[in-house]
Amino acid sequence: MPVVHLLDYVAGNSLILPGVGHFGHCLLQFDKGGYLNPIREHLAAGKPFLGICVGLQALFEGSEENPAVPGLSFVRGKLSRFDDHDKSVPHIGWNSAMHVQTGPFRGKSFYGLQNGSKYYYVHSYAVPYRQGSLEAEGWTVATAKYGREEFVGAIGRKNVLATQFHPEKSGAAGLRLLKSFLQGHQWEDALPSMLRGPGQGLTRRVIACLDVRTNDHGDLVVTKGDQYDVREKIETKTAGLVRNLGKPVDMARKYYEQGADEITFLNITSFRNCPLADLPMLEILRKTAETVFVPLTIGGGIRDAVDADGSAVSALDVASMYFRSGADKVSIGSDAVVAALEYYQRGKRLSGRTAIETISAAYGIQAVVVSVDPKRVYVRSSNETVHRTIMTSHPGPNDEAYCWYQCTVKGGRESTDLDVQQLVEAVEAMGAGEILLNCIDKDGSNSGFDLELIQAVKDCVKIPVIASSGAGIPAHFGEVFTKTRADAALGAGMFHRGEYTVNDVKSYLVSEGLLVRQLEDTV
Repeated sequence: MPVVHLLDYVAGNSLILPGVGHFGHCLLQFDKGGYLNPIREHLAAGKPFLGICVGLQALFEGSEENPAVPGLSFVRGKLSRFDDHDKSVPHIGWNSAMHVQTGPFRGKSFYGLQNGSKYYYVHSYAVPYRQGSLEAEGWTVATAKYGREEFVGAIGRKNVLATQFHPEKSGAAGLRLLKSFLQGHQWEDALPSMLRGPGQGLTRRVIACLDVRTNDHGDLVVTKGDQYDVREKIETKTAGLVRNLGKPVDMARKYYEQGADEITFLNITSFRNCPLADLPMLEILRKTAETVFVPLTIGGGIRDAVDADGSAVSALDVASMYFRSGADKVSIGSDAVVAALEYYQRGKRLSGRTAIETISAAYGIQAVVVSVDPKRVYVRSSNETVHRTIMTSHPGPNDEAYCWYQCTVKGGRESTDLDVQQLVEAVEAMGAGEILLNCIDKDGSNSGFDLELIQAVKDCVKIPVIASSGAGIPAHFGEVFTKTRADAALGAGMFHRGEYTVNDVKSYLVSEGLLVRQLEDTV
């Protein structure tokens, strides 16, 4: 729930404190709203309390994210930032919540937590785990490991339960925890099949992407292009029409049930004359969020806009509409390229006014994805261009041995004088938390990801990178995870056409010794 507010509508006297974003911003908002003392009183009264993400962080004494803002100091300890020397930060994806119980609780599950399950985390700061420290104060602790760092994934004591992960976005595993909390079942029998899991640590994320646009009859449909052209080319009665692969909400549900770790909607239709509050994608998000309990990303139209009544609406306000409708992350495309060009024109100085900066300041960097649409430009020598080149193992049409990746805008229709490395470095500086790395040359080719592009981008940034464009068979996912440092990989056409399921891809990755989230259906 990427909206910072207080929820007290859960059953009876229970209180849920969710939040995604900047530690200091959230605590200041709680204070401004007059919530801090009521929260303290609720905790002291022994009433059921569940903190989620920043809701957990707020219980501690403070955070490196904003040392000047104190936490509630209900739990000893402070948050520190993950070390990004050996891994991407933010920590985004599915990780463990491991807890070992002895004595009368041996073989029991704490609020439905299972050592064999995976849970969805998205954060840059965490409470380092020091064995026995919190336990000595009566806390039950579940931990996760990211690289060499072990941190607190969940804690509980008496009436209090708090998770660093998002149970509402953790599929059946997260719903189990919420069910146990609401029913007051602190200790339960562990599911026999989940006593041992696939291994501790962050899994490889498999993302299903749905390009959504209006077809020729005005209906919103899922489509898929070949090098961004979504119209049918086959000589049939549908030739020239928008390719219709299904309904967005139904397909999102299908991929969730197949085990997709995230769902991404890319809106490629402009609704220029539609009031922003009535945008069709808002309703799609609301309907999807009712039955799909994994993270949802929405892209398209996240920019400063003018509403149908002539009033100005900021990119932050547009993003807030999507967040309130169920989105967890927003994806920014062409406007990020424009912002990057201006960033370099100012001598690499931030303006504080871009969509990336304003949204990440309010919701945290993990809420902002930048979608990049580069294409190869071949040159015979690196001296032929000022842009950063690579020596490619796939020579150009005239046997050119080098290429650089040119950034495009407007769905690949216009080119810019900006290379992909310049773009990703600029948006990382502005506060983007993730890169969705497409490739025009590979789009719709089913020939595999552009591994050279992916590694070139990974060499430039510390934030996670999602590989996109080109996946045609499960082995392409194995290839991108073993030959590059991609943090996640995205598929579209191969899933939409029914050639493979998400579970087919995950089964292949397991056969290659890679860690994935197992599909669960028991709540």
